[in-house]
Formats: sequence, C-alpha cells, structure tokens
Amino acid sequence: MKTKAAAIEDRVDDLLIVLDKDIQHIQESLSRLNELRTLVIKRDDVALGKLLEEIRAEAGSFTANELKRRSIREGLAVALGCNFEQMTLSRLETILPEEKRVQAAERKTKLRSLTEELKKEHLSTALLLSECARFNNMLLKSIFDFGNKGTLVYSSRGTASRHSDGAFVSLQL
Repeated sequence: MKTKAAAIEDRVDDLLIVLDKDIQHIQESLSRLNELRTLVIKRDDVALGKLLEEIRAEAGSFTANELKRRSIREGLAVALGCNFEQMTLSRLETILPEEKRVQAAERKTKLRSLTEELKKEHLSTALLLSECARFNNMLLKSIFDFGNKGTLVYSSRGTASRHSDGAFVSLQL
C-alpha cells in the first residue's frame, strides 16, 4: 500500500511541474497577445513576422507538455481506479495530504484566473483584428469601387452633387 501511495505522490509531483509549465505558457501567451496588438497598431510587419515565427517554433514544446499532462493524468486515474474523464484536480485534491492539496489548489486557482484573463485578451485581439479588416475592406472598396454609384459631395453653399467619374482624386476646386 505504501508503494502505491508513493507512486501517486511521485505522479502528483510530476503533475505540479507540468501545471507550472502550463501557467508559464499562459503568461507567455498573454504577453504575446499584447505584443501582437501593439505591432498591429504600429503596423510593424517585420516584427510581426518574427513574432509569428517564435510562436510556431514554440508550439511543439507546448504539445509535448500537453502529452505529458495527459500521461500523468491517465496514470493517476489507473492508480486511483477511476476513469480518465473523472481524474480532475478537484478530485485529486480530496485524496492528497495537506501540503500537496494546498499546492494543487494554488495552481488550480492560478490557472483559472490566467485562463479568464487569456479569454479577455483573446477577445480584445480578435476585435482589434476584426476592426482592422473592416477598415481595410472599406478603404479598398472606396478605392476600387469607383464609378459604380458615384460619390455624394457637398459644395460650400450646401448643394449636393454626385461625382461618378473614375478619378481617384477630384482636382475640381
């Protein structure tokens, strides 16, 4: 029985290390979203390209961490005699000694707060990119949709007239 408890405790230690890496990854993701928004606003294409390359390069390491977490979770589920889906941090907390329970609870709380913050930042970034796309579409439409309907222009006297010629810039004063 002692060996089973020791094996579970070793797996819990491994899980805590993996959760620390998850916390670090989410913090880096938050930082990258802020950097992405800044670079989009500044229109720094070179830095955006570098940022995207960094993200692609680090995607593999996060995948490895996910696989390790899944493996540890499966091992804990087998050791505790439950299904993989039932093996959660909350369930694990109920059987852990006080010291490990506190560590697991701290990580769970930190992960929850970071994921909520990540959702907000992701939404902010998506809205910014959506507005950029909308603005670019309006700009392109105004440039390349010349001659179809004409542009409504008001003179200094307040009279309206439509210009339907195909020039980009009206040189009429």
